Amino acid sequence: NSSPVANYNGRTDVEGCCWWGRGVIQTTGICNFGKLNYFLGKGAADGGRESKYPTLDFCKDPGVICASEEYQELKWIAGMFYWMESVQSYDVGGWQYMEKLHQFVNGGRSDESFINAVSGIVNRGCHNPPCNTGPVDGGPERKTNFQKVLKEFELS
Repeated sequence: NSSPVANYNGRTDVEGCCWWGRGVIQTTGICNFGKLNYFLGKGAADGGRESKYPTLDFCKDPGVICASEEYQELKWIAGMFYWMESVQSYDVGGWQYMEKLHQFVNGGRSDESFINAVSGIVNRGCHNPPCNTGPVDGGPERKTNFQKVLKEFELS
């Protein structure tokens, strides 16, 4: 059966957009390229909506995120889009990103559970890995890098 299966909103227009690993946060997963295309790419233009990149079809050419000479900012745009769409808005099972961010900052930026949970959201789609998809890839390295950034910004 080659017919697309509707998502929970009944949409099938993002079918064929399940590519892996592009951009600074590695835009991945079901619908993420489709969402990027729908809001910023050719999908927006084709749907009569304003589009920042009306000629770029992220579903047909996901590599353009990192390979475009004309739009070198795309890897960052895609990363920020993913962060706003999937991380900042995360609210699952009592774990709400913005609330936890405030707790982390107000608590002295030392609770390692925050970076572990955010790494899980980015890498596995849940705040309490291993979820149903396995352990966080590079978890210890992510934590070390996060601590380095906090130190460089004199926040730890």
